[in-house]
Amino acid sequence: MSGDAQEPPHAVRVREVGPRDGFQNEPEVIATERKVELIDALARTGLRRLEATSFVRPDVIPQLADAAEVLARIDVPAEVSISVLIPNERGLDAALAVLADVPAARGGAFDEVNVFLSASETHNRKNINRSIAESLKGLESVLARARAEGLRCEAVISTSFGCPYEGYVPARAVLDIAARLRDAGAQEIGFGDTTGMANPRQVQEFFASAAPELGGEVELTAHFHNTRGQGLANVLAALQVGVSSFESSFGELGGCPVPPGATGNIATEDLVSMLQEMGIETGVDLSALLACARRVQEILGRPLGSHTLVAGPVRWQEG
Repeated sequence: MSGDAQEPPHAVRVREVGPRDGFQNEPEVIATERKVELIDALARTGLRRLEATSFVRPDVIPQLADAAEVLARIDVPAEVSISVLIPNERGLDAALAVLADVPAARGGAFDEVNVFLSASETHNRKNINRSIAESLKGLESVLARARAEGLRCEAVISTSFGCPYEGYVPARAVLDIAARLRDAGAQEIGFGDTTGMANPRQVQEFFASAAPELGGEVELTAHFHNTRGQGLANVLAALQVGVSSFESSFGELGGCPVPPGATGNIATEDLVSMLQEMGIETGVDLSALLACARRVQEILGRPLGSHTLVAGPVRWQEG
């Protein structure tokens, strides 16, 4: 495998995206009460970053129409950072209105916003009906306004490792988008393998070049899907070139609304289990995380794809 492989980091940061990325892809609408229950439980597993919901049009994604109510009702420890996904300025307006209304007992309803676009024109148009140029122009305004409100900003670039419609996506195009988002105020850039097309060599080469090009001031985050069973292999490849920030979804929930067959994110419990087996700190209580995955499986009434949920954690060290 090419790239300047190195010793993996001693610790990683994990953002749990199941309450947004996972729930929005479920065919049914999960009751607000159950969402609040699960977010509160996830916030007590040792996870320090949670993406709770998104301010999208309710007629487009009815599964997240209760975003304001969820944020008003959750009760998470002060050390847990809550983020929301923002598609455009209208979404930011709605989010800021909630932030103004929610008591600041725990520092406000959320303290981070995530914006997004795709690295391929076709996927971007099918997903949000805009060109990449139109998306970038709009997101530059969103990022400027969010930073002015004191919010931390992440920008996620979907289809960073391949597009189901266009196929190959040049790394150069992805990095150019990332640089523009960084310059607009994004403090973290997430690179999404939206339909699970990445392979470990590609991942390692990409992040080996992304880090020096984008500079040390911006956090680089990997967001892998397990559509073709390569999610954790891609995590390992990213670790070997110094990536220490990952996004994942408990129970392996999630996917992509377009196209069909784009199954879930890597499971948070599978990620945490592997990292802990490797001696890499996550700060997460795996047993508590598995309890959350079992609970969402119970709520949905169907088995989920998480391997650790089925097999249980490896306990050979305890002997």
